[in-house]
Amino acid sequence: MESLTSRMQDVQSPIIPVVGELIKNSPGTISLGQGVVHYNPPPEAIEFLSKFLADPANNLYKSVEGIPPLLTAIAGKLQAFNGIEINGENCIVVTAGSNMGFMNAILAITNPGDEIILNTPYYFNHEMAIAIAGCRAVLVATDENYQLRPEAIAQAITPKTRAIVTISPNNPTGVVYSEAALRQVNQICDTHRIYHISDEAYQYFTYNGVKHVSPGAFGKSKYTISLFSLSKAYGFASWRIGYMVIPKHLFVAIKKVQDTILICPPVISQYAALGALQAKEEYLQSNIGAIFQVRQLVLDSLNRLEGLCSITPANGAFYFFLKVNTQMDAFELVKRLIQEHKVAVIPGTTFGMDDGCYLRVAYGALQKETAKEGIERLVQGLETIVRS
Repeated sequence: MESLTSRMQDVQSPIIPVVGELIKNSPGTISLGQGVVHYNPPPEAIEFLSKFLADPANNLYKSVEGIPPLLTAIAGKLQAFNGIEINGENCIVVTAGSNMGFMNAILAITNPGDEIILNTPYYFNHEMAIAIAGCRAVLVATDENYQLRPEAIAQAITPKTRAIVTISPNNPTGVVYSEAALRQVNQICDTHRIYHISDEAYQYFTYNGVKHVSPGAFGKSKYTISLFSLSKAYGFASWRIGYMVIPKHLFVAIKKVQDTILICPPVISQYAALGALQAKEEYLQSNIGAIFQVRQLVLDSLNRLEGLCSITPANGAFYFFLKVNTQMDAFELVKRLIQEHKVAVIPGTTFGMDDGCYLRVAYGALQKETAKEGIERLVQGLETIVRS
């Protein structure tokens, strides 16, 4: 059979389905892999489905950028939580998840061969989107605590650079970037007339008094693109609703991309999102509070691996990023943890970390009982495999 070639040959395979297949072949495995939460959307999200069903015209296509009531609700949330004012210079586009928002942005601001700066470790779907667009990811290492190095970022800029990407709170490390560093990135982008793409999917997941900061709130900027998601905080992973705040001059280009790929975000999911944004404050407080408790349990267990692993302090998202003191290939270690100890994590190579053995540990999907068992399996597995 003739072999077909395409641009997709240069795109890495999505790691979650690969690890998922390993889990499927090892029944009873506890997953510390995929970045999801254990809880369901708020009841308000389900209640708003009746409003969708009540309008017979809702079976038709709606506005590419989102239904007006949801846009209004999002604008209110952005003002209250993020300090971002929607005005004549920016606008909101609702997307089918924030991954789509990132793809929209890359296609809207680049030509094939252009460069996008990613800070390592990067989020793998960002690197994949850049490759799909025919562009090149330029990698800039973060410091020993996975914090941004603005000077190194500035030095990586070339005439082909179109954007710098930041993720805070971060996937895969869980660190939260400082306001000062994010302001420096914004200033670099303004100076060079390139875009700052700020992925804020984990905006509500901060701990120990650390606060989330949105670069879009730093003042007027024609070069800030902010990405948000309901997948994490509102248990909306499969509902596929995110949104982006973009400079108004990108609106036409992004509408072209979204209309081609999607036409409009699923309207039934937009109604559910509208309901979710009406949820009482206690919904987020109680659920994220429960994740914080699991986080403490996980951290206490991981600290027993001192000498075997390096664990960087992380006050955001629901991840820890481990550097394992071994020469073993990260994916081989992941396979053995699943097959021999029935616990799954994600190899650091998929996040661009190939200078050692790194693992991403996700704890958002776990409740206390499962977390205790899962993390014990991980600790014992690492001790057995690495020290053998």
